[in-house]
Amino acid sequence: MALITSDRARFPNDPWKLVETVHLPGNAGTLETLFSVGNGHLGIRGAHWAAADAELPGSFINGFHETWDIKHAENAYGFARTGQRILYIPDANNFVVIIDGEMLTLEESTVLDYRRSVDFATGIYECRIVWQCRSGATVTTTERRAVGYQARGTLGISLEVSADRDISADVTSAVVNRQDQPVEDHSSHDPRRAGRHAGRVLLPVRLDGGDGSLRLSWAAAESRQLLGMAVDHWTSAGVQPFDTQVDQDDSSVRYVLAVGADTPFLLEKSVSYSVARSADEDPVDTAERGLLPVGEVFAQSEAHYRDYWTTSDIVVGGQPELQQAIRWNLFQLAQATACADVAGIPAKGVSGSGYDGHYFWDQEVYLLPYLTYTSPGNARQVLEFRHELLPEARVRAKELSVEGALFPWRTINGLEASAYYAAGTAQFHIAAAVAFATNRYAWASGDTAFKETLGADLLIETARMWASLGFFGKDGLFHIHGVTGPDEYTAVVNDNLYTNVMARFNLRAAAALDHPGIDDAERELWEQAANRMHLPFDEDLQVHSQDNDFMTLEPWDWSTPRSKYPLLLNFHPLVIYRHQVLKQADTVLAMFLQWQDFTAEEKRRAFDFYDPITTGDSTLSACVQGIMAAEVGYGKAALDHFIHALYIDLDDTHGNTIDGVHIASTGGVWSSLVSGFAGLRDQGEVPYFDPRLPTEWDSLSFHLKLRGGLLHVELDHTTLRLTVREGDPLEVDVRGQRATVGAETLALPLHAVVSPEPTVFPDGPPTASIPVVRAVN
Repeated sequence: MALITSDRARFPNDPWKLVETVHLPGNAGTLETLFSVGNGHLGIRGAHWAAADAELPGSFINGFHETWDIKHAENAYGFARTGQRILYIPDANNFVVIIDGEMLTLEESTVLDYRRSVDFATGIYECRIVWQCRSGATVTTTERRAVGYQARGTLGISLEVSADRDISADVTSAVVNRQDQPVEDHSSHDPRRAGRHAGRVLLPVRLDGGDGSLRLSWAAAESRQLLGMAVDHWTSAGVQPFDTQVDQDDSSVRYVLAVGADTPFLLEKSVSYSVARSADEDPVDTAERGLLPVGEVFAQSEAHYRDYWTTSDIVVGGQPELQQAIRWNLFQLAQATACADVAGIPAKGVSGSGYDGHYFWDQEVYLLPYLTYTSPGNARQVLEFRHELLPEARVRAKELSVEGALFPWRTINGLEASAYYAAGTAQFHIAAAVAFATNRYAWASGDTAFKETLGADLLIETARMWASLGFFGKDGLFHIHGVTGPDEYTAVVNDNLYTNVMARFNLRAAAALDHPGIDDAERELWEQAANRMHLPFDEDLQVHSQDNDFMTLEPWDWSTPRSKYPLLLNFHPLVIYRHQVLKQADTVLAMFLQWQDFTAEEKRRAFDFYDPITTGDSTLSACVQGIMAAEVGYGKAALDHFIHALYIDLDDTHGNTIDGVHIASTGGVWSSLVSGFAGLRDQGEVPYFDPRLPTEWDSLSFHLKLRGGLLHVELDHTTLRLTVREGDPLEVDVRGQRATVGAETLALPLHAVVSPEPTVFPDGPPTASIPVVRAVN
C-alpha cells in the first residue's frame, strides 16, 4: 500500500520539502526514515522527541560497528569468519515535556495542530505541534534539528515551548544508549534487516556531567572502537538546570521553570560525536573541541545545501508531483555521501541499520555515477577507501585460491561478512564494479594522478584476480565458473554473462595501462582472456543467456500469488535457483554498463526476454530496467519503471523502509534521469547523448561536472541544449553527431524515437512489476 502518494492531504506536494500535516498511528518507523537527517558520517532518524511516539529511533555514525565470530552450522575452509554490524550510537534526540503536570505525547495528549517537515533546501528538520493541555493552556512546541558539514560530527537541536497563558514547564533533555536497550529483533527470516547483539555492546569508559553539560564515552565490546560525545545546553531564560544525571544508558539534564505567555522558553542542545582513531586518543576531548552553537550548525547545513542544489538539482518540467520525489531522492544522496570522507557508503546510508550498515557493490555501480558527476572529490574518496582495503582484499584472494585482490561482498572493516557464500562471496563481480567505478572516475574527472597511482593499483589487482579465476577451455574461449551475478535468484553458475562482460572490461582497462608493474606476458594474458571471453548466447531464441544453463531451467510458476513475494522470504533458495526467475536485472544491466559492446537489436531482445521474468524483488532493479527500456524505445515502460524506483521509499513499496533509505535506489533515480531520459553514456571517446524524454514531460535539465568543468544539459521534445558554464570547451556525441560545446549554448535538434514492436517469445503471462502484453506463437 502506498504511503506518501496515497494521502496528499496529509503529505502535501511541496517541491522543496517533505511535509506531514496530520499525525496518525502506524507507519511511525517508516516515517522516521523518511524524515531523517544526515551528512554521510552522522545520521539521526526522524523520530519524535517523546519516547512514546517513536517506533525505531536512533542515531548512527558511518563505520562505527561491532564485530563477532560467525558461527556456521557446518563450517568449511574460507567461509566468512567475522560478522560486523553498525551500532546505534547514544542518541541525543530525546525530550520529556511536562506542562502543568501533564506529559505531552502524541499518543495520549490532545493535538490541535500538527506539522513537521524536512527541508531539502536547508537540511533542517522541523516539527511544530499545538497542544490543548488539560490545564486549559494552549501550548506550542517546535523542535528543529540539523547536522553540521564543516564539522561533520556535530548535531544541533532546538526545542521551543510557548503558551497562551502562564504555565509550569518541566523539560528533560536526555541522551539514551539505544544499542543496549531491549528492542524487538526485526531480523527473523529477513536478511535485509539488522539483527541485534545478545550481550552488552557499549561499555562505559567515561561518564562525566554537571550544570547541563555531559562528557561521555564508550568502547565497543569486541571491535574496541571508542566513541565519545560532548553535549552542552543553553536556554533563553538563562536558568540553571534543576538536575543533571549521568548514566551509561540514560543521561539527562532537567529544567523546571515558569513560562510566561509572552516569553517562550527556548532550549538549545549542542552535540558533538567523535570516534577515536587510536587507543591513545580521548574521543571526548575531540568531541568537546567540535562543539558548536546550534545556530552555527543550522547555518552550516543551510550553506551546504545552498551550494549543493546550485549544481546538483535536476528539474523536470511540467511534473510538480514528480519534482518533489526527485528532490527527496537527491536529498537522500547528499545525506548519505556528503561528509563520508575516506569511507564506504552503507546500503542504507546513515538513516538506519538495514543490511547491518555494510558496504556492497551498490556504491560503485549505483552511487559512484552520481558522485562522479556531481561531487568528484567525494567519488575519489570512496575509491581511496577501496584502495585502503587492498591488503585485506589480497588476503581474501589467497583464501579463495586466486591471485590479485578480491574485495569482500559485504563489509565494514574490509573482512568478508557474508555468511551465505552462494549469494555473497560467489559474487566475484564486485571486483569489476570497483574497476568500473575507478575507470569512470578517471575518465570523467581527468584525474591522471589518481589513474596512474591508486586507480592503476585497483585495475591491476582486480585484473589479476579475473585472469586466475577463469580459464581457457577446450573451445579456446575464456570461461569463468562457479560465480553468482547480480541476480541472486540464480546462484553459483558457470559463465554468468554480466560477470564475464564486466571481467572483460576490467581486463582490457588494466591491459591498456602504461604501468611498470605490468610485463608483456601478463598484458598478453589479459588481452587474450578479454578477446576470447565466452558470452553465452541462445541460438534458438537469439538472446544472450544469463549464464550457460539459464535457458534450460524450468520457468517459474507465474500464478504464484503476490503475497509470496519477495520470493527469498517465502521459498528455499534451492527452489528459486532451479527456476527461470530473476530477482533483479542482470544481463540487462551488463548491456547498460557496457553499452558499446552490444547492438541495438541485442539489447532490445534481451530486454524483451528478461524484463517480464524479473520480479522486482530487489530495489536495484527498477531503475536499470527503466534505463534500458528508454534506450530500446519503450517509453511507457521506461516511465513506469522510473516511477516505481522513484517511490520505493516514499511509498515503502518493499515493506522495509523502516530500516533506512535504499540509497542505491536513490542513486539509480539519478541515473534514470541522466542516463535513461537524457541518454548519457560514458567511457567512450567522448560523452554520448541519446535523449528519450517521456511524452508526459515538458523538459529535463541538470548539470554534470566533467573534466574539471561544468556542463549544463537541457532538453525538451525537439531540442537538446548544451552549455559549458565552467571550464574548457567539451566535445560530445549526440546520436552519432560530433559537436564542440562551449560557453555559448549549443542547440541540437532531436527527432522523435519510434517505439519498436516487442519481440515475441513463446511463454506464459508475466507477473513482473511492469505489466507487459505478450503474444504466444
